[in-house]
Amino acid sequence: MATHDPELRKELDATLQTRKELGPEYESELVESFLEKLDTTVDQRVRRQFAEQQMQVARGAQPPRPRASGGGGSGYAERFGFATVSLVLAIPLSAIGAAHADLVGLLVSWAGIVGVNAVHASGFFKRSRQDHKQDEDGWE
Repeated sequence: MATHDPELRKELDATLQTRKELGPEYESELVESFLEKLDTTVDQRVRRQFAEQQMQVARGAQPPRPRASGGGGSGYAERFGFATVSLVLAIPLSAIGAAHADLVGLLVSWAGIVGVNAVHASGFFKRSRQDHKQDEDGWE
């Protein structure tokens, strides 16, 4: 639990204490009862958060956006993932470039790696995709 609910904690403690007193024969019923209370608590939290978001939207605020987790989103996670992948791929590219063309091959491979990362960091492709999507939707 990210935020500790004292009532839920009391319920868990009571369930564990009851399990000690009654023994393992009643374990499944006790677990089921606790899970129902947990489910109710989660439902209440979700409803409350949804209502708060609806109120913010009604006031004109933007709804919160999900955080980028590397699945095509923008932000730190995407940049870090791209940089990590490019550095991992730099190892075999450097080896291939150096094996076939010595120092010149190594320099060319690293120039390509740096160039790809620079273009990605500039956001060029992201802007192109947005422009292309706007053209498809009929927006200017």
